[in-house]
Amino acid sequence: MAVKFIKISVVYFVIGVCIGMYMSMTEKFTFTPVHVHINLLGFMSMAVAGLIYVGFPNAAATTLAKVHFWLHNISLPIMMIGLACLVSGMEKAGPAVATGGTLMVLGIIVFAINIFKNVKS
Repeated sequence: MAVKFIKISVVYFVIGVCIGMYMSMTEKFTFTPVHVHINLLGFMSMAVAGLIYVGFPNAAATTLAKVHFWLHNISLPIMMIGLACLVSGMEKAGPAVATGGTLMVLGIIVFAINIFKNVKS
């Protein structure tokens, strides 16, 4: 799981940087919230989770780690596509942001449970 988290985090990093480059080139910064969330929740959070799982392989080997991975990677695109639509003026995209955000919180709670349950000195 550690390697999967680290590799997917780099994919999100590339996407986040490309959005930032697009905004710079066009001087249209509408997608700043999407750029920031993809870099934070996609790249940084998943890279840190991956590194934690490298250091604590018992936690990485759990079903909780797999559930965290899939909840995170299903919810983030839903939330980010919804947020991109919302900041572009599509008011009906609010439920996608809410659904993705709720699933993201659940995934992070699963991660926290896994850490408290399986990370020991």
